[in-house]
Amino acid sequence: MATVTPGVVFPQGNAFNYPGGSAPAPTNPYSGTFIPTLWSGKLTAKFYKTTIFGEISNTDYQGEISGMGDRVIINTIPDLTIRDYKLGGNLKYEMPQGETIDLVIDRGKYFAFQVNDLLELQSRPNLMGMFTDDATERMKIEIDSDLLLRTFFKGDGTWNSYTPTRDNAYGAIDAQNMGANAGRDSHAYNMGTDNAPVALTGGNIIEQITAMSTILDEANVPQEGRYLVISPQERHILMQSNLAQAQFMGDQKSIIRNGKIGTIDRFTVYVSNQLPRAKAGAAFVEGGTAGENARHLIFAGHKSAITFASQFTKTEHLRNPQDFGDLVRGLNVYGSKVIKGDALVPMVVFG
Repeated sequence: MATVTPGVVFPQGNAFNYPGGSAPAPTNPYSGTFIPTLWSGKLTAKFYKTTIFGEISNTDYQGEISGMGDRVIINTIPDLTIRDYKLGGNLKYEMPQGETIDLVIDRGKYFAFQVNDLLELQSRPNLMGMFTDDATERMKIEIDSDLLLRTFFKGDGTWNSYTPTRDNAYGAIDAQNMGANAGRDSHAYNMGTDNAPVALTGGNIIEQITAMSTILDEANVPQEGRYLVISPQERHILMQSNLAQAQFMGDQKSIIRNGKIGTIDRFTVYVSNQLPRAKAGAAFVEGGTAGENARHLIFAGHKSAITFASQFTKTEHLRNPQDFGDLVRGLNVYGSKVIKGDALVPMVVFG
């Protein structure tokens, strides 16, 4: 445990003295106890409540993360064979052998700031609360943007997908769930391509969303736990669609009045401004300005599709050796992996 205490030089008496003048002493000097472990726990809890990945992925395999390079071993469930039963027939037993997947904690983000003694003395005792809010919000933005890109695209910008002939292609998206002819059985749904994105309008957006749901149905994905992640642009289009009418939702109030999208065709809907974007003729990149991009990604999925682990492994407090003040720094390590590629449906849309 480290204790943050105000400096003993200022103020002196009832005045705050500095070269060339003085000012009244602050009436609410900062004092308190900074416990790195406790604060780290608060950061982690708040992070999971605000990040998109904390909502749409599973964290079942998080385990005890101590630093970058850690590996979380994931045991997969094997497919059991269902056979016809005959009276008096000998039962055939099989030995289930599930594969294991390594989730590597290979990414890290940090924050570091200084609390100067002079500023600290004039601050109210909620500094750490404000810093917690700001650190988790900015960490959320950075990590969401990073992982949303890495889930769907490789380092060179090409799609992170596998062909249906490859079994157990962990870490990639099933190619049957994407493109101009998506759908494992029907191949009948257009999810857009890099050269021909889908143009969403108030007249067709509900049809496209239900098509994503049908693609998951064809892949036998469970209905409970499904989600849809859209950008603010699609939210605006939804507000212009039939979904905005109270009778469509079976509610007394339309979503225009209560401002909540809620659930659409078994999807819990999330809005993110961190979805990957791409300029015309260019690969998808992290972030980007909507006005200068030709297309962006939205996607549907199930919570079993992606596993995600994140931990604030280091949160430290120390005196600044070069100034009068305290230094606080924190390291968050994380990793994610697609473990059920047939439970994700990406759509490439204009804008």
